[in-house]
Amino acid sequence: RFDRECTRAPSEATIASMTAFLDHNLSDFDAIIVSDYYKGVIGKPLMKMLLARVARVEEESGKKIPVVVDPKPSEPERFYGASLITPNHMEAEKMSGMIIGSVEELRIAADILLKKSGCEAVLITRGESGMALLEKGKELVSIPTTAQAVFDVTGAGDTVIAALALGLAAHASYGEAASLANIAAGVVVGKIGTATVNREELLAVLHGDK
Repeated sequence: RFDRECTRAPSEATIASMTAFLDHNLSDFDAIIVSDYYKGVIGKPLMKMLLARVARVEEESGKKIPVVVDPKPSEPERFYGASLITPNHMEAEKMSGMIIGSVEELRIAADILLKKSGCEAVLITRGESGMALLEKGKELVSIPTTAQAVFDVTGAGDTVIAALALGLAAHASYGEAASLANIAAGVVVGKIGTATVNREELLAVLHGDK
């Protein structure tokens, strides 16, 4: 397989098309996921436009639309004003500019990311060490992994942000949504290959059946 990529910023026509799509559909959304690959699309102009429109719809409708971001480390200021970012351990180190080797260093790094991103919360995914959640004005919360066995971590990050957005769309708190995401990731990594988790599997873990 050979991929040919264009990593420059999208054209004005492309931005206009995306803007029109958001204007037409945004009021029907319960949450927004931004998956950043740092290929040019998720740049400052797009994020500024998106967050401004989310704020406008929220003001007009009174409905909260959480914006959750799976970021690459470069230019974290692009996401200033989003609801939450979900860097992994290595990305958190790069974004904070420090090595994370202890719980205290984890707390400091998360606090740096909170300030840099201007978000309401930061969720750092840490593989077999689980997750760490820091919300504005609160203490760091460590969430241990629920995985009984790990066969394949492919897609685990996508599972985390999808389940997290689902929880927030259902009006769960950040802590509740993060716990749900942690459970979903624990199910997925126990499967071989790129896998998904369904409602029944989540309920089984929540009810203590697994």
